[in-house]
Amino acid sequence: MTKQIIVGTRGSKLAMVQTESVVARIREANPGIDVTISRIATAGDHNYHVPLDRVASVGIFVKELEEALLDRRTDLAVHSLKDMPVDLPAGLGLAAVLERAYPGDVLITNGKKLAELPVGARIGTGSLRRAAELLTRRPDLKTVSIRGNVDTRVNKVINGELDGVILAAAGLKRLGWEEKITEYLPLENFLPAVGQGVIAIEARSDDKETARIVAPLNHPPTWYSMTAERAFLRTLSGGCQAPIGALATVTGDTLKIEGMVIDVKDNKMLRGTETGSVNQANELGTRLAKRLLAAGADKLLVGEDEDEDR
Repeated sequence: MTKQIIVGTRGSKLAMVQTESVVARIREANPGIDVTISRIATAGDHNYHVPLDRVASVGIFVKELEEALLDRRTDLAVHSLKDMPVDLPAGLGLAAVLERAYPGDVLITNGKKLAELPVGARIGTGSLRRAAELLTRRPDLKTVSIRGNVDTRVNKVINGELDGVILAAAGLKRLGWEEKITEYLPLENFLPAVGQGVIAIEARSDDKETARIVAPLNHPPTWYSMTAERAFLRTLSGGCQAPIGALATVTGDTLKIEGMVIDVKDNKMLRGTETGSVNQANELGTRLAKRLLAAGADKLLVGEDEDEDR
């Protein structure tokens, strides 16, 4: 009998592109398998008119997908990892992560790079992390809170409503819109959100057969990296929307994680790094977070929100 798999996803253009890439890989690794996609609207999709920095709920882009998993309406859920809270519902777990795309942020304008923008230029973002990082480089700019899918935000630049927007490079690349990028913002100044650029596959913890089916899709270096980053976030007690940045990289058997907490009001920043074995990924993320907490990071955290552009 042919194994049937139902994959849950949000219905946005980017979410569908990401999910279709996962489905293609499942079919490639498991010839003959029957895989279908189920589109599910989330609270984040319904409340698109509410600024993200006023949304109280953590996981607004994943909750309904997880409910479908628990209700057995679906067998897998495909997420952008940075949308996912670090603590998953009982009975669910991460089954695999795909190889990470470039994790950084980009600036989209009508041609001017960050250093060339005039004083008072209006830059749109739904992320207080990005806004604070931007203002540490260009305090003379004005940040504007925006919502909407990637093309909606890009169009705000095209039609002159904004002078620029900051988005994740990964989403634009997956949509085939690299030509819209004006400038890649340097990682040393714009540390990304935890899990940015990573596509994650969630499943029921007791579904061993489905876990076996998706296991070939897992990319171990990305798995180690996201383990460290999510341990860092968990220890800071920050939701996926808090003004926290982290990036873990793997070279051979060595993992390095850099993490940051930023005060969105005063633009104060605490930053640090830890390096060790990939087998210490969880420990390294936890250790770095404890170092920053000891330095006063808890006083900088306000629990705000992160953009939904991967």
